[in-house]
Amino acid sequence: MIESTLFKAVDIVTKQQVLNGDVLIENGKIAAIGPSISASAQEVITDSGLTLLPGVIDPHVHFRDPGATHKEDLASGSMAAAAGGVTSFFDMPNTNPATISCESLDKKKQHAANTSIVNYNFFIGATADNLQECIKAENIPGIKIYVGSSTGTLLVDQRDKLDAIFKQSPHLIAVHSEDEAMIQQKLQEYQGSTNVHDHQYIRSAEGALKCTQMLTDLAIKHQQRLHICHLTTWQEVDWLKQLKKYPFITNEVTPQHLWTFSPNIYDQWGTKAQINPPIRSKEHQQGLLKGLLEGVIDCMGSDHAPHLASEKNQPFGQAPSGMPGVQTSLYTMLNAVNLGLFSLQQVVNWMCQAPARIYNIQNKGYIAEGYDADCVLVDLKAKTTMNQAIMASKAKWSVFEGQTFQGKPIATFVNGNCVYREGDFFTQIKGLEVKLDSKL
Repeated sequence: MIESTLFKAVDIVTKQQVLNGDVLIENGKIAAIGPSISASAQEVITDSGLTLLPGVIDPHVHFRDPGATHKEDLASGSMAAAAGGVTSFFDMPNTNPATISCESLDKKKQHAANTSIVNYNFFIGATADNLQECIKAENIPGIKIYVGSSTGTLLVDQRDKLDAIFKQSPHLIAVHSEDEAMIQQKLQEYQGSTNVHDHQYIRSAEGALKCTQMLTDLAIKHQQRLHICHLTTWQEVDWLKQLKKYPFITNEVTPQHLWTFSPNIYDQWGTKAQINPPIRSKEHQQGLLKGLLEGVIDCMGSDHAPHLASEKNQPFGQAPSGMPGVQTSLYTMLNAVNLGLFSLQQVVNWMCQAPARIYNIQNKGYIAEGYDADCVLVDLKAKTTMNQAIMASKAKWSVFEGQTFQGKPIATFVNGNCVYREGDFFTQIKGLEVKLDSKL
């Protein structure tokens, strides 16, 4: 364990500006920021031309642990996170068994304490009859509701059950927003289809919008914290734009929905591009980008949902939905900065600061004195062609394979300790449970 680290002459992305100077870390906290710090430290980093960002907070991953650890587990998932500059993650409850009780939640936290090299926390999943367990859960990002069915068995789509959760929950409610009845109707219509292009029609834009409208109505009725996961449609962006006056309604977007679109992605990757909710047309992609730039979309999450290539290569109708993404998210966004699409401070807001605000995480998300020393050194000039050799996930594939990105994470620090540097992992270091308050 390193008790002190001094970064010399780095570009520092603070809340207000990007400045060049030094950063001193002591005992897991950012102790000082200044033009030139003369204090001694156990480790002094003098690499030139690097930029120090807050560690990415990924509020949406599926690390498949327990139940499908051949696809991913908390150890490998946290390594993929660290390699992508992610210092904290929130894992979803659709595991096997599902995380639907305080007991199963505690088991996951205990397991993560022994295995995860980055900071962690876990959603509890809603069922039709576990509301009291959800209410009792402590120190969680929130309650996750699958209003449209996805991977796993969790589903709550009855209006009365949803109303009760919104009325009684003391926690933020995060939702997978697709209308289940419309999905089932479309499945009948497209029954027997082996064409992966049909996935976006089975899980339609209309169904996503209908569900999002219903959920936002419930949130407003009960003045309840609502977070819409992985937006996919321009119609939802337009709807949510009208609701920005309600600060308790927030949302996220994923890199795969921002940077890929149909039919190209399906033509190139087939069922590997099949995710829930689907990757849609360029019109939707452009609507999401516009929503992000206009402040309608609040933050980013990777929705890292790995499966082995052998599982994904099955025909449409048999292949599972989901793709890996925790390691590549920051790459895609740094590349966008280099293309002039976004500023570095915008990316830091969407990937670091906004998740900290949305989930009321104290002392994370910023390079600021007194904050936790969760940070990532990036080289904005370095180019990387994404390939299987550098992927830490057990999935060992990505729809971004073969693409060259400019801007890469060089080293990732969690609570002041380096857990990743240029392909090497320091697995003796373990992350800590993220402390937060998901209440209103």
